Amino acid sequence: MNKSYDFTEGALLRPLLFFSLPIMGAVLLQSLYGAVDTLIVGRFGDASSVSAVATGSQIMQTINGIVTGMTMGTTVAIGQKIGEKDDDGAGRTVGATLWIFVFIAIAITVLLFGFARPLAALLHTPAESFEKTVSYVNICALGAVFTTAYNVISGIMRGIGNAVLPLIFVSIACITNILGDLLLVGLLGMDASGAAIATVSAQGLSALLSLLIIGKQGLPFAFSLRSLHFDRHAAGQILCLGTPIAAQDALSNLSFLIITAIINSLGVVYTASIGVGERITFFANLLPMTFISSMSAVTAQNIGAGKHDRAVKALRSAALVCLGISLLMSCTLLFFGDVLSGLFTSDEAVISGSALYLKAYALDCPIVAVLFCFIGYFNGCGKTFFVMVQGLTSAFLVRIPVSYLVSQLPEMNMFQIGLAPPAAALVSLVISVGYYWKTCTSTRIPIKK
Repeated sequence: MNKSYDFTEGALLRPLLFFSLPIMGAVLLQSLYGAVDTLIVGRFGDASSVSAVATGSQIMQTINGIVTGMTMGTTVAIGQKIGEKDDDGAGRTVGATLWIFVFIAIAITVLLFGFARPLAALLHTPAESFEKTVSYVNICALGAVFTTAYNVISGIMRGIGNAVLPLIFVSIACITNILGDLLLVGLLGMDASGAAIATVSAQGLSALLSLLIIGKQGLPFAFSLRSLHFDRHAAGQILCLGTPIAAQDALSNLSFLIITAIINSLGVVYTASIGVGERITFFANLLPMTFISSMSAVTAQNIGAGKHDRAVKALRSAALVCLGISLLMSCTLLFFGDVLSGLFTSDEAVISGSALYLKAYALDCPIVAVLFCFIGYFNGCGKTFFVMVQGLTSAFLVRIPVSYLVSQLPEMNMFQIGLAPPAAALVSLVISVGYYWKTCTSTRIPIKK
């Protein structure tokens, strides 16, 4: 559990893959929160229950995106300190992180309680699932402090090159969530509210156990009460790195909320279909999402050590690996979308709609595979403002307009709606590749042809 990687020396691809595997496991298990909620609610409830969990989860995903984006600032800052061999600076970074996220957790809890109902109305939540959605969000607001604690600890661990502990933490939470869903939703019939209670309870247990484990094992650098003093410089670095990523995640998720509102206006079957489809596409893009975090940590350490060429080598290796696997995922979505959708619901109309959505989304997988590797590289280089700009460009100039225009077609279907994500990803990839070449030239990063 104490295994930490130094990516500034020796072989690169093998440790990168071994470092990525626990992160992928953690992301996979974390995604099971919503997936298990959708699966069990879909089996024991109706389309309105699935719709409530889908809409409520989209709201919570937006909040979690903000927290995860901010913790990326911690991951990069600590990674650079590790590369510079500055243990004291790493300790100050951890202390500043704790101060920042205490305030963030409080703010999230207050805002969610105050705006759950207006948000549900703003998203055009169908009348059949409106109250269930509000209840789901209100209950999840209670777990905001636990979600924040988990993401902070995971960000710190990835920064020092340890991806095993976050996997252990989320494993505990996932098992607890599954058992809670079976009890509260399956046996007690508490529907969407039961799913939310199970999720909050699981995150609370995981956060508590993670703090106990970290307290017992300690950190690989000096960390004491003195480190808890608020350090303006360390806090400023975290905010400068993390705020653009958080803003990009938040506004990108806002674009998905807008799309959710567009879909909700079409009816509960469309809402449930895209909710099931999004659960499946999350798994399809699991490896690329993993490489955002791992590439950020690997790049940050090498940038801190002044070894830009190793960062570029890691980018190329990661992109090739992700591209190969994503092509297999595309084929799976294209030919077996109905089978996968049937795992989450027994409603034939929802299965049919979700399968059509997945056929279009199959185009997204190879594009996202390469794009996310670039994003991880840019994060590690500290170029988080660019990451924000390209993300917002694709979301608000492509994804939302395409979704809206498609929804206005007289004979619109879920396949056409599914074309918006790959169109937006393609624009982001083109922008990222162009900026990559410009960055390599301006920073004199060696490029082997």
